[in-house]
Amino acid sequence: MDVDAWFKDRKILEKSKRKYVHFDLRTDLVKCRKYITNPKNIAQHGFYPFIKYDLEYHKYNRVEGKKIKKRTICYAAHIDSCIFQYYSFLVNVKYNFRLKQDNIHEVPIAYRTDLHTETISEFKKIYKFMIQHPSSYGMIGDFTSFFDKINHQYLKERLCDLLQVDRLSPDYYAIFKRITRYDYWDLKDLYKLNNLDSTKRKDKFELNSKLRILSPSDYKKYRSHIKCHKDNKGIPQGSAISACLANVYMLEIDKMINRFVVAHGGIYRRYSDDFIIILPTATSSINDVEKIILKFQDFKNKDILELQPEKTQVYKLQNHSVVNIGHLFTPKLNEKYKTINFIGFTFDGSSITVRDKTTSKYYYRMHHKAKGIAHQYWRGKGYQGSDNLYRLYSPNGQYGRGNYFTYLSRVQNAFSKHAIMIPENRIMTKIRLTLKKNKRG
Repeated sequence: MDVDAWFKDRKILEKSKRKYVHFDLRTDLVKCRKYITNPKNIAQHGFYPFIKYDLEYHKYNRVEGKKIKKRTICYAAHIDSCIFQYYSFLVNVKYNFRLKQDNIHEVPIAYRTDLHTETISEFKKIYKFMIQHPSSYGMIGDFTSFFDKINHQYLKERLCDLLQVDRLSPDYYAIFKRITRYDYWDLKDLYKLNNLDSTKRKDKFELNSKLRILSPSDYKKYRSHIKCHKDNKGIPQGSAISACLANVYMLEIDKMINRFVVAHGGIYRRYSDDFIIILPTATSSINDVEKIILKFQDFKNKDILELQPEKTQVYKLQNHSVVNIGHLFTPKLNEKYKTINFIGFTFDGSSITVRDKTTSKYYYRMHHKAKGIAHQYWRGKGYQGSDNLYRLYSPNGQYGRGNYFTYLSRVQNAFSKHAIMIPENRIMTKIRLTLKKNKRG
């Protein structure tokens, strides 16, 4: 896709129309095209601070139960976001070309602009490979605090290599500097400065209805509240270019790991900070798995990348079963998990299911939504909003805009011989019981 076609793409344009309030006025790619496509403007551009907040979400695990996790999100001002979005496009054009050049076009799955695929079809490819090689070694890994530990110097080297320059041009350097040496303003503090409560929904609506989150005069008055990220590691999650740069960061690593894996008849796929490696026993040995672990250890020694020990597992696939063999390595790897889990799917050697935590998350959100509706029953308006509840969380909703059951249906079609679907009558009963048990009045 060339630049003109990119700017005319409706989905891309809509993505640039961000509804949140920030330090600047709202804009989009069409309105600011002339400005952001001039490298001189970007080289001299005065970026606003990111707005930073902690996104809390629940993670589910059969062994550990429900856990609250936090992820720090930083979102950019409207004009800054358009700049990041445009430069992400420019970098991705070169990145996609390099992937083909290095024969790793299918390795990175996440944040791709040219792969035109989804996790269902990607896992199906991996599943087919495992079926074709029933006796294999499988390795699952996760990188520790991936975005927070991105080494700035190494990222700069990879970006220069991708752009085929010895030194970043002024505009690219301005982007790089903003993403690595970024400053930010805490969202809770901005709520307080607006005399609003961040925990109240009406206050959230009120804040986002403003033209600016602070008036220009208040911005100058309180600018001492701005904080700066001074570490030589880490890029903000939430900007329009962060995911693209994270992929650029992994270029040489992906190339190196894939070359070794393919040479031993295997397959390597990475989704952001998660990866899977399958090595057939006919063309590899457990020593080859050990060599891969040592390669990752070398990345750690160079302060580039680190495997998360508790999420690194090695399995032996044989006789339609999956056996965790973490005890065979020194130091021992995690043996808690007994199935292969990757990009939302679980494989136990014979059957595929959607990961438990994905379904648990659906149940949690459904119950939370139903309770909220039931608690309003006392107002005498009945179960107001229940139509939206059924649309989002019942099997009936899959035929409209789509919901979790739409996804399950697509998974079921992809893996027709496996039991994927949740019994529909059970879901409808759960929704009705939740509404009945939690109503007030």
